[in-house]
Amino acid sequence: MIALDSSVLIDVLIADPDYADASETAIADALAASDVVVCDAVVAEVQAMLDTSVNLMDTLETLGIRYQPGTEQAAMRAGHMNKRFRARGGRRERVVADFLIGAHAMLQCTALITRDAAFFHDYFKGLKIIDPSAS
Repeated sequence: MIALDSSVLIDVLIADPDYADASETAIADALAASDVVVCDAVVAEVQAMLDTSVNLMDTLETLGIRYQPGTEQAAMRAGHMNKRFRARGGRRERVVADFLIGAHAMLQCTALITRDAAFFHDYFKGLKIIDPSAS
């Protein structure tokens, strides 16, 4: 399974002029190779950005992307990584959702599609990153 970060999904949903094509290609390539999933944090972040009449779960189904909730182990890892981030002087622009997405991908999937490769490489060492913006 390959996890999907919020930013890449948003690129596709809003047809971002800079990233939509690369993000669509990365998702299509991932779907051809494996299941593509989103965790709780991605659903919450993306749904909050959509018109209230839009049901993200219906949109995900249309795209072939499944919802997979995070495990207790992933939630605990996210908390530990967030604490480490703060201890290293991390600023508030990082929210807990970023750590939940990374921990879910690391512990429950084989890779993460994201445009935030540097952050995820730093805090989730060993996580395979697919960065559509690097293409």
